[in-house]
Amino acid sequence: MLASSLLGNFCPEHHDEHAHKVDKYLHHFQLSDKTLMDLSIRFRREMDKGLCRDTNPTAAVKMLPTFVRSTPDGTEQGEFLALDLGGSNFRVLLVKVMANGKQEVEMENQIYEIPEHLMRGSGSELFDHIADCLANFMEKLGIKDKKLPLGFTFSFPCQQTKLDECVLVHWTKCFKANGVEGKDVVSLLRKSIKKRGVSVPILVSWYIVYYLRTFPQNLKIPRNLFFVVYGYNTKK
Repeated sequence: MLASSLLGNFCPEHHDEHAHKVDKYLHHFQLSDKTLMDLSIRFRREMDKGLCRDTNPTAAVKMLPTFVRSTPDGTEQGEFLALDLGGSNFRVLLVKVMANGKQEVEMENQIYEIPEHLMRGSGSELFDHIADCLANFMEKLGIKDKKLPLGFTFSFPCQQTKLDECVLVHWTKCFKANGVEGKDVVSLLRKSIKKRGVSVPILVSWYIVYYLRTFPQNLKIPRNLFFVVYGYNTKK
């Protein structure tokens, strides 16, 4: 439904004034069947390139492995920490999972800012800031002495080789911190955390968490899965 129809239903007094302006932009998102078929063919071609060792480096779709060997079955329980880094703000979370047959999850979180000078400064200072915020969050909740597992959502192009090893290919989203590209971000984070007297085992991923959340507890999950995250942020 185009804006002309929507505005006609909800804002009749502004229908003629605004509808055509909005439709001018929405028009570009209306694709013909021929264009959609062409996109499908191109997408499949890039998937094939991503799966081939020789062509993977130049493929637009990298087909990265997840290293996930199993999926949730509803028996999970305990307390977990999480870091979500993907922009000028990032979140620190404490997640409590209760295995009482109801799959109850409680979360506490806090949003911290990453100043621009850290986004474009040294990598060590960036990860020190993240570690400071994590330590601050744990101190506030009185859990600094607990050794809780930490999941690190790192929303940048990476070559992941293990669940706890992830090499940054290149920065996006206005990040330019030096000394990070080509390095294992888990090692960098672990080093900064250790300096704060916090000890946590770290797992890293930017897409696995979304994949796991899509499956209800009672759904039989197929052995082979294709999973896509379409990012909303297109800044380079």
